[in-house]
Amino acid sequence: MQTGVFFVCKKKLGALLLALCCLVSCVRLFPLRVRAAGAAAVLPASDAAPVPLPPLSAASAILCDGVSGVSLAEKNADARLPMASTTKIMTGLLAIERLSPDAEITVPPQAVGIEGSSVYLFAGERISVRTLLYALLLSSANDAAVALALTVSGSVEAFADLMNARGAELGLTNTRFVNPHGLPEDAHYTTARDLARLSCAALCNPLFAEIVATKRYTAPQEGTDGTRLFLNHNKLLRTYEGALGVKTGFTKKSGRCLVSAARRDGLLLVCVTLNAPDDWRDHAALLDFGFANYKAFSPLVESFSLPVVGGKGDVVSVRAADTPSILFPAAHGEITVKLFAPRFLFAPVAAGDEVGSAEFFEDGKPLFTISLTAENTIEKENTVGFFRRFFRRR
Repeated sequence: MQTGVFFVCKKKLGALLLALCCLVSCVRLFPLRVRAAGAAAVLPASDAAPVPLPPLSAASAILCDGVSGVSLAEKNADARLPMASTTKIMTGLLAIERLSPDAEITVPPQAVGIEGSSVYLFAGERISVRTLLYALLLSSANDAAVALALTVSGSVEAFADLMNARGAELGLTNTRFVNPHGLPEDAHYTTARDLARLSCAALCNPLFAEIVATKRYTAPQEGTDGTRLFLNHNKLLRTYEGALGVKTGFTKKSGRCLVSAARRDGLLLVCVTLNAPDDWRDHAALLDFGFANYKAFSPLVESFSLPVVGGKGDVVSVRAADTPSILFPAAHGEITVKLFAPRFLFAPVAAGDEVGSAEFFEDGKPLFTISLTAENTIEKENTVGFFRRFFRRR
C-alpha cells in the first residue's frame, strides 16, 4: 500500500514539475506585449462630398463640437461684442453650482422692478431656486437674475467678480461681466468663441441642460391661487430636429444674440451668433453645415478575456476605457483598429488596471490610442492555495 501511495504522489509531482516547466517555457517564448495580427475595420470609408459654409447675417459667429470645443466654422469669432441675455448662461451655471435647487429664498427688494424682461417678483416673496432658474433661462427674467446673484454673493458687484473668476477658470480670455443679466454696460462684453466655450461647459451640468431644453414650465406663485408660466424663447426647440436649447438675447446695443445646441447621431454641436439680424436662419444653416460635414465616432472595442497566472481566478475580462465620441469629417477614410495586449497576466490584477491598448488608424495612418482595462479583480494565490488548486484539478 505504501508503494502505491508513493507511486500516485510521484505521478502528481511529475505532472506538477511538467506544468512548471511549461510555464517557464511560456514566459521565455512569448513577450509580455504582442501585436494583434492584422487590423479590424470598424468604420468603412465615406465618399461624402463637403458642404460649403453658408452666408451669415451675424457680425460674429462660431460653430463648434460640443464635446471637444473644436471650432468647425467661424466668422470674426474673437471680436469683442455685447452679449445681452446670453449673460444668463453664466448666471445660471453659477447659481446651480452654488445653491441647492430645492432651497427657498426670500426675494430681496433690490431684485424688484429691474428693467427689461421680468416675471414680476415682489419683495419678501418666498420662491425656490429651481423656479428662479426656469424664470432666468426660459423667460430671461432680469429680476430672477438679480435675485440669484444677491442670494449667491450678497451684491451684484460681488457676483460679477465671481462670474469673472469662473470665466477665468473656463479660459474665457476675452470676456468681462459687470452684471448678471446682460443689460448694456460698456465694460460688459464677450466673443463668440468665449461664449461657445462657456456654453459647452454649462451643458455638461445635467440640471442646466435639462432646464434649457424645457419648452414650458409652470410654478405656483406664493400668496395667490395663480401660477407663473415660463415659455422658452428659443424657437429652435420647436423647429429644428435634435435642438437642445440654450439661450437667446437682445438689446438695441447688442442686436440679436443667440446660443443654440443640437445633437444628432451622437454628435453634439454648439452654435453662437452675436449681432445677427437673421439669427434663426443663421443657426439652422450652421447646424446643417455641421451635421452634413462631420460625424461622431464612438471607438468601441468588444470585451475579451485574458488568462491569469498565479491568481485565485483563471481569467480576467478586458474592456476599452470609457471614451467620449470623437469628431470625424463626413468624408473620412477607412477606420481600423489593432489591439495590443499580453498573452497572459500575472496576479494580482485589480479592476481598472491598464492591461493593453487599442490603436485606431485612418487609411493605415495612426489616429489615437485608448486604454484596455481589467473589468474584475484577480487576487494573488498563495503557495498553499496554488498547490491545492493544482491537485484538485488532477
